[in-house]
Amino acid sequence: MPVYLDVSAAVHQRAGLGRYAASLTAALAPRMGGDLALFYNAEQGIFPVPELAGLPAQTVSWSYKPWRMMVWAGQVAPGLMGGMSRRLLSDATLFHGLEHLLVPAGNVPTVLTVHDLIFERLPNHHKALNRWYLRGSMPLFCRRATHIIAVSEYTRGDLIELYGVAPEKITVIPEAADARFRPQPRERIEYARKKYDLPARYLLCVGTIEPRKNLGRLLEAWEPLYLAGEAPPLVIVGRRGWLYEDFFAALERSPARDGVIFPGWVVDEDLPAVYAAADLCLVPSIYEGFGLPVLEAMAAGAPVACSNGTAIAEIADDAALLFDPYDVEAIRAALRMALSDAALRADLRQRGYRRAAQFSWERAADETLVVYRRLIADHASHRP
Repeated sequence: MPVYLDVSAAVHQRAGLGRYAASLTAALAPRMGGDLALFYNAEQGIFPVPELAGLPAQTVSWSYKPWRMMVWAGQVAPGLMGGMSRRLLSDATLFHGLEHLLVPAGNVPTVLTVHDLIFERLPNHHKALNRWYLRGSMPLFCRRATHIIAVSEYTRGDLIELYGVAPEKITVIPEAADARFRPQPRERIEYARKKYDLPARYLLCVGTIEPRKNLGRLLEAWEPLYLAGEAPPLVIVGRRGWLYEDFFAALERSPARDGVIFPGWVVDEDLPAVYAAADLCLVPSIYEGFGLPVLEAMAAGAPVACSNGTAIAEIADDAALLFDPYDVEAIRAALRMALSDAALRADLRQRGYRRAAQFSWERAADETLVVYRRLIADHASHRP
């Protein structure tokens, strides 16, 4: 009887949530063998990502918003979709929701991974409809879940403070950079540089373009340095998310706008080389539940400068140059310090290698399995 993992975020390629779902599932698969199965919403006839192909799966075929509403309604009134859940998950021993959605799974233990509570801490940084949905559904999902996995101590603290979740109900299991993020040979770096038309020197930001990524303040801090010849161009890798209009309006007004480069979609196999070629990787976010680009950059050999708050500082520890993300002058000072000191950048690279090596998906899978086995055993012991 299998454990079902909801990998919808992976098959729909939802940025960080999708990477988490695919990476954890791929690490769990060889450890669980036939005891693992997939669940996902197969809207528009999509199929699992290649590393998950071949695993048994149950699917539904709803468009995104109606499916989310159905899941919420099913938790409020289980009878609304109880028949569907029993039919799809009739052989389940446990169900794990890998994104912020917990499908009613009948009388089996459930695990919910919570990545962040950004919509609570920074409500204006979410679209109104999404904020309304998450504020209504997430407290309920957290109550209904048998156990919660938080990806950082910071997220665990938010769950306890904002939702009153009992500390013993939460296990912290960090994410990790994929194994492909490692120092790159010169030929791979040059290949990526030519393919994406990248300059000889550049600063790098990786992530969805949205307000909490703080690109507006970064632009303001970088602009005079670039115009004075103290900083190289700024490369931004990431799709447009939401509420990005203010950033692009500021960019259009900037006298340094020609120094901001958007290389477009960077395929996964090229991303490590894009990191490795950067003079400095910047993570200026004002809130992250984890901050995966910090570890990806470190593992690939890029020195990192990042925000000094939320989970970002927790993940970076002493291996990055930290700055106050709300203070433009502090960001500028960090940029100037890193760019003017080659020895500092070299030291950050070495610290970054060591820090990234402390995280792995194998470790995450082993710790997740401990949670599964404990919950399954507890459930079996309480059966009549």
